Amino acid sequence: RGIHRSCPWTPGPRPSLAMALCLKQVFAKDKTFRPRKRFEPGTQRFELYKKAQASLKSGLDLRSVVRLPPGENIDDWIAVHVVDFFNRINLIYGTMAERCSETSCPVMAGGPRYEYRWQDERQYRRPAKLSAPRYMALLMDWIEGLINDEDVFPTRIGVPFPKNFQQVCTKILTRLFRVFVHVYIHHFDSILSMGAEAHVNTCYKHFYYFIREFSLVDQRELEPLREMTERICH
Repeated sequence: RGIHRSCPWTPGPRPSLAMALCLKQVFAKDKTFRPRKRFEPGTQRFELYKKAQASLKSGLDLRSVVRLPPGENIDDWIAVHVVDFFNRINLIYGTMAERCSETSCPVMAGGPRYEYRWQDERQYRRPAKLSAPRYMALLMDWIEGLINDEDVFPTRIGVPFPKNFQQVCTKILTRLFRVFVHVYIHHFDSILSMGAEAHVNTCYKHFYYFIREFSLVDQRELEPLREMTERICH
């Protein structure tokens, strides 16, 4: 059984769900179940975010959408996408979280072969087997803490990224991939029943092309969804 360890986390409450909504409606209204991390207007990152969103909406091939625009800073480009993927993937899980319970998902897994255990520097000093909802709550809080940390994701003009920025982003994106693993393998029926398959697939393909473009996630981590990826990411 594959066991992958997670990272230090910042404790916080599990996000509350106002209601279970169809993803199509949620995406259309651009809402999330957590306060959305936004880019300040007038900053370079805000302009990059607008450029990335415009490319997405233009119907361009997703492989070309993720490429670094000429003359842009790669850390800025990665930062914009990490925040946007966090918002979107948190939304996907939040929409179906009511169907992912301590009873239905007592272990954070990706089918019978993959299990994700949690380890941190506070409560879980050794890899701990947790339910999927508990794991997700700790994961989202940990990521949210990082992207709101000015020392990691600086928003002030002229403040540089830390030297280990891309390493931090690799950890974030690796763990966000595990959300896709769990949702696709254990909750695909929910995706279908909400008519959200196309939206989730598009988000997944965008995410996959991005992490492959910049080699941000180890190939071994992608194994649980390899067959599906080969089918939908031609």
